[in-house]
Parts: sequence; structure tokens; C-alpha cells
Amino acid sequence: MAGIRKLSMAVALVGGIVGVVATGELVQAETLTIGAAHSLKAPFQEILPMFEKEYGATVRVVYGPSKTLGRQIEKGAPIDVFLSEGVEEVEKLQKKGLTLNGGLQIYAQTSLVLVISTASPATSISFRDALPNRATRIALGDPKTSSLGDITARALTKLDPAYKSRFHLLHAQHSDEIVNLVHTGKADVGIVYRVDAINNGHVRIIDETPAGSHTTVQFGHAVVWTCRNASLSVAQEFFDFIMSPRIQKLLLKYGFDSMPSNGSRAGVGRSAVDE
Repeated sequence: MAGIRKLSMAVALVGGIVGVVATGELVQAETLTIGAAHSLKAPFQEILPMFEKEYGATVRVVYGPSKTLGRQIEKGAPIDVFLSEGVEEVEKLQKKGLTLNGGLQIYAQTSLVLVISTASPATSISFRDALPNRATRIALGDPKTSSLGDITARALTKLDPAYKSRFHLLHAQHSDEIVNLVHTGKADVGIVYRVDAINNGHVRIIDETPAGSHTTVQFGHAVVWTCRNASLSVAQEFFDFIMSPRIQKLLLKYGFDSMPSNGSRAGVGRSAVDE
């Protein structure tokens, strides 16, 4: 009988040690730090918990204007994966040898739209209606810090090369700030990505395109040089995850446009404002 008790205690002790080891492994789950565009905030609320649960990883997101994030990565900011708005900032890192997974890959696309506050009594206004009116306050991204600002500037230049000197422009760091300027009445209209307008109840779309045709904007992804060795495998798993059909379908739900069937690699199709 005493022998049985000793055996039971030994089994319990071994089981406890195994449990501690197993618990330790869970605590030390792989972590991933993502530098991401503000446009991903809404879909990430659903997508990231799915990834963490399925891959046993812990994800931390740093949201910011892509130009700012790109400069921070160049200087060594602790970011593993860069999900930019547009493709230019990832391309810059690639040219400097600061990407690890073959460089730029396309994970989503959207377009530029003109928005107005949902509280505004104004009826539909087009880009061409809004821009010639010097009194109309237009909120848009700052080209110095934002890829959205760069893309918007190119689109408006096509519409009117002298737009900077003719119109009342209010520059903002990113789409959230643009929407806030419109919502609070500090701006009459704003130019943001379609996905940003759809995921915000404070503004409504009043015109779909500034240049007379659908302005496709592709969003770029790369694993960057600051990615830690311990996070390399989960960084690649995250890209495979976000490119999977079910996650691409979720991005459509949140207002992104459908991706071309051959469009995961850069160079397949550039932003229409560059053409």
C-alpha cells in the first residue's frame, strides 16, 4: 500500500513538472510587432484575435502614418512587420536593403474618396465642385508625413496642377485626423481612403474619385530588417494568414476592394494616380 502511495506521489510530481514546463512554453509564446496604417484599425479588431488564437502568438500594433513608420524602421525601431498605406514606403526600405522577405508584397487595396460630415445638410458634392470654391475647407493628408497625403497630392495635381495656391487646405497626419476635422466642423470636406470612410460613422462618401477614374491604391507589406530572429517564422505566418481567402474576405467586409487574382506581389498594378 505504501508503495502505491509513493508511486502516486511520483506520478503527481512528474505531472506537476510537465505542467510547469508546458505553462512556461505558453507564457513564452512568440510575439510579433506590426507597424500598421490607421486604415487597418477596424479590421484588425477582428483579425488579430483570430491570428493570436490560431498561432499562439502575441501581437502588438504600432499605428501611424506610413512615412513616419518607415523612417522609424530605418532608424532601428523594434518593428517586425510593416503594413503600409500605399507601396512607396516599403519600396524605399527594399531599395536600401532593409526588407527580409523579398521585399514588397501587396495585401490590400482601396481608393480615394471625398467625404462630408454625416451631420451636414449638404447634398452630394463632387471633387470638381468642391475644389474651385476657395471658401471650401478641405482636410487632406500631409505629404510630408503621410502616404495618403502623397497619393492625394498626385491625384489633385492631375485635377488641377495649381490646387495648392487656389484652395483652402487643412493638412492632417493621417486619416483619423482628417475625419475628425470634418466631423467637428473644422473642415467642410475631407479626402481619405474609401475603407476609412466606410468604417467611420461620422462621415459619408459624396464622391468616389478625384481624377475622373477609379483611383486604385495598393497597400504594401514586408518583413523588415528590425524583425527579431525569434519572430521571423511568425512574421511569415502572419503574411500567409492575411493573404488567405478567409482573411481577404474579411477585408472586403471592412471596405477594402477585392484584390486582383495575381496581385500579391508588387509591380502587378501601381496606383492609378501614377499612370
